[in-house]
Amino acid sequence: MTKTLDVITIGRAGVDLYGAQIGGRLEDMGSFDKYIGGSPTNMACGTARLGMKSALITRVGDEHMGRFIREELVRHGVDVRGVTTDPERLTALVILGIRDQSQFPLIFYRENCADMALCEADIDEGFVASARAVVATGTHLSHPGPRAAVLKALAIAKASSGQAALDIDYRPNLWGVAGHGDGESRFVESARVTASLQETLPLFDLIVGTEEEFHIAGGSTDTIAALRAVRAVSGATLVCKRGPMGAVAFEGAIPDSLDDGQTGPGFPIEVFNVLGAGDGFMSGLLKGWLDGEAWSVALKYANACGAFAVSRHGCTPAYPSWEELQFFFARGVQRPDLRNDPELEQVHWVSNRTFSHGGDWTTLRTFAFDHRIQLEQMPGYTVAKGGAFKNLCLEAALKVQAGRPGYGILCDNRIGRAALHRASGSGLWIGRPTEWPGSRPIALEPELGPDCGSLKEWAREDVVKLLVFCHPDDDAETRAAQEATVMQLWTAARRNNLEFLLEIIPSKVGPVDETTTATLIRQFYAAGIYPDWWKLEPFRTEAAWAAAVAAIEENDPNTRGIVVLGLDAPEAELAESFALAARQPLVRGFAVGRTIFGDAARAWMVGAITDEAAVAQMAERFARLCAVWDGARASAARAAA
Repeated sequence: MTKTLDVITIGRAGVDLYGAQIGGRLEDMGSFDKYIGGSPTNMACGTARLGMKSALITRVGDEHMGRFIREELVRHGVDVRGVTTDPERLTALVILGIRDQSQFPLIFYRENCADMALCEADIDEGFVASARAVVATGTHLSHPGPRAAVLKALAIAKASSGQAALDIDYRPNLWGVAGHGDGESRFVESARVTASLQETLPLFDLIVGTEEEFHIAGGSTDTIAALRAVRAVSGATLVCKRGPMGAVAFEGAIPDSLDDGQTGPGFPIEVFNVLGAGDGFMSGLLKGWLDGEAWSVALKYANACGAFAVSRHGCTPAYPSWEELQFFFARGVQRPDLRNDPELEQVHWVSNRTFSHGGDWTTLRTFAFDHRIQLEQMPGYTVAKGGAFKNLCLEAALKVQAGRPGYGILCDNRIGRAALHRASGSGLWIGRPTEWPGSRPIALEPELGPDCGSLKEWAREDVVKLLVFCHPDDDAETRAAQEATVMQLWTAARRNNLEFLLEIIPSKVGPVDETTTATLIRQFYAAGIYPDWWKLEPFRTEAAWAAAVAAIEENDPNTRGIVVLGLDAPEAELAESFALAARQPLVRGFAVGRTIFGDAARAWMVGAITDEAAVAQMAERFARLCAVWDGARASAARAAA
């Protein structure tokens, strides 16, 4: 059978609620960050980030947390055909914190949880046989039902010439040999657990664990003796993790010293969070193992992925992409606290961005109705009417989108709050303005707070949008003030895991030529600001577009791209500007507002047209502009071909 998958992991899938405060007791945590969790789930995502075709077999609940796990897996590119929705049980939950380098208080909420209901019927023979390797973890060998499911999958893998790996992943309280309050305990002796594990060890080609985990697998607290006991029943390659001392691999007989095993280079980094480090390690190891690399190379991958994990908050979000890993190998460790290395964190952000924010935004047709002053100045306007009209704008956008990818809106929170919140989860790209309209030097909306602290309340899919009226001829004081405000907001956006769009308009400030915008772009990059998106004025020449694109790509080749703004231009003029912009692949689309909604708004505010007529008119104009853009892009593609 053709192997279409690299690896299938089997077992735990839950939601991790990580205490956001570091160094305190779990009792004192005041807020939590939510991530997907469970070793198999982490490994499926970790290997996907490294470019492997991965899948997960598990169960999740038929509720919000189960859907969250499924959606996160899809964003990572993990095959979810093996993820069963359990209508009777809740998704597993873990609450955990970081006390210090070695203490991580942890509570498992797994009583009758969905993933432990995994059974033989959940194992599809053709699906399992399509993978080069199946990876099991210890917890799902601890109960009869999931154990039978794992054993069935291993038998299928063996019969279809696949390989099998075990991450011992010993959690004493999940085996019933420690109490609920001992979630962080990693070792309790148990002859029952040892015997249960040893029944399965002959089934694996690769067995991975810490020294303590090999102690339980081998039935001895002497590591060499434990490894030899495992070797007595298994011919698998054994990989023993030794914490800061790295890891060693044994393909044959176990020597008298761990130091005599095969090793890979380690990395001197600060230990910030040990939780999830083993899953990161395993992700890198699986990449090397399945690529047929020497153990020294596979362990290099594993050690590096583990290093990233222990230096960052959370499990899956900490793991590197393949691009990030190669950058790390080429450049080396610049500072031991990797999460505070600006250059490395930029690579981490841009190369993992699609995993956290998803969406195919290579084309972006955006209806911009984030305007505030323009509506407030219209005859008949009231705050209530403004909010109601923006709901009509959203109706028009959704009508044109019709569930398809590549459509977006710009909507504010001050007037358009109801529409903004209603748009969440619709599949639209959502940009949200933050500037006080018309301000120069730029001032932010008061609702953001003096430290932009209210960004923590934003939906994760919202893109922080900031419009700056600026010009290369600005005096030093104005330029410094504006750059400081942009930097403050950009930093806050990153801290809150939000994408950032920077819109710059120099034509309202002074004369422009073909290099004006490119100069401004370079100035913002020089200030240390790396927007995910740029929103630029339409240029009149190809040379101006080429200059702007070059300024972006020389500083950030991984940017999301550019959208062209409309400036209330007539449709014919927009069509002309679209034709020019569409020749640049980095230009993803447009963000146009008043050309679409201006006439409808003025008529609707004074009661001259109905809701239905306003929606129909705006939808028709938005659809027409989308067709113009799509046509311009198609023409550009034909010309390039």
